[in-house]
Amino acid sequence: MSVTVRVPAKVNVQLAVGAARPDGFHDLANVFLAVGLYDEVTVTPAGELRVTCEGPDAAQVPLDRTNLAARAAIALAERRGIEPDVHIHIAKDIPVAGGMAGGSADGAGALLACDALWGTDASRDELLDICAELGSDVPFSLVGGAALGTGRGEKLTALEVGGTFHWVFAMAERGLSTPAVFREFDRLAEGREIPEPVASADIMTALAKGDPDALAATVTNDLQPAALSLFPELAATLAAGCEAGALTALVSGSGPTTAFLTRDAESAGKVAEALRVSGTCRSVRTAAGPVPGATVV
Repeated sequence: MSVTVRVPAKVNVQLAVGAARPDGFHDLANVFLAVGLYDEVTVTPAGELRVTCEGPDAAQVPLDRTNLAARAAIALAERRGIEPDVHIHIAKDIPVAGGMAGGSADGAGALLACDALWGTDASRDELLDICAELGSDVPFSLVGGAALGTGRGEKLTALEVGGTFHWVFAMAERGLSTPAVFREFDRLAEGREIPEPVASADIMTALAKGDPDALAATVTNDLQPAALSLFPELAATLAAGCEAGALTALVSGSGPTTAFLTRDAESAGKVAEALRVSGTCRSVRTAAGPVPGATVV
């Protein structure tokens, strides 16, 4: 018997970042939107815990117990007093180290899959507690849809969305480390006061109305200057997408994937094709959102 869970990528339509806390984390106002790029995580009983991976950039995925999918299985097993003896296979389609929560998606997917495989009947709240222990983005990967994340991003409030938003994502030639981007944010912020992160009412209104033009006028990412500082070539990708007709462009999360909001699916196709021939990125994908979070298939 095996269980497979499909889990989506995310894009941040707002990422407001506060000053570094004593624990090294940052308070956030993080408006997540789940989009239709997916990893699939399959768990099967095995003699011991092991992880395998296939798909784009699979060679960059750790296959030991540091992998978030492995950590999720261990965390649930420890709570139930059992051994995490499963084979976790990840079929990756979400960019690796791309700012779209691919690792977090795998953690949420493995957690839900192990819960189903072992029949642990964990409550939604317990699963979310484990997700929060694993990482800031993992709870949203479980929930999907659209949500405001506060604290370090793990405290979620579901948001209303009144329509479908169409996106183009450009994958960069290399990855970016999320901790490195936050360190660069701190370096760039030295000597100035960082305001408390606050969710944008305009962004939440644009989501509720399903209005891509209004959303395009309000998206923000406080980590974008740090990502561009570490990866200046991303500026050319952002410019190419805007020149091709995107309503707006931004770095997705900590990057280096760049995200382009378009008015509809046809516009997304045109922007994607322009980016493919621009020579400024490695690959291009289109996706729409919101979509559900981790789901047993």
